[in-house]
Amino acid sequence: MKRVYVNEKWCLGCHLCEYYCAFAATGKDDMARALKGVKLRPRIHIEGDEKGSDLKNVTFAVSCRHCTEPLCVKGCITGALTKTDGVISVDKDKCVGCYTCVLSCPYGCIQGTDEGAVDKCELCVSTREGTPRCVAGCPNAAIVFEER
Repeated sequence: MKRVYVNEKWCLGCHLCEYYCAFAATGKDDMARALKGVKLRPRIHIEGDEKGSDLKNVTFAVSCRHCTEPLCVKGCITGALTKTDGVISVDKDKCVGCYTCVLSCPYGCIQGTDEGAVDKCELCVSTREGTPRCVAGCPNAAIVFEER
């Protein structure tokens, strides 16, 4: 199964993947209009070391790894998280916001929302034309969608 992988050596820390991810969730055609005045809730996040540390400013994108044996799905008490064709998705109508999945995910890829249900990367399954938007929008090809 294809997954999103990140090469941290190529990641610029520009956060464009976050914008493309948030844009994909809107279902609209114009990014500027879709995101203007909206609190961004991307399903991919850029992490990095603190400026001024001894590390050389390593940045990388964190998104759902769609694990083979997902602890988040096993820990979901309502069955809101399911794995279909290798993609872990959330049924927001079933989610009660207990956040057991948030605590279970070893990668920190699931987040709570203002509506109560959790949110996570679903590889742009509902909007995708072959490639997730974060991958297509990465200017440095640091994020790839491939099978390994």
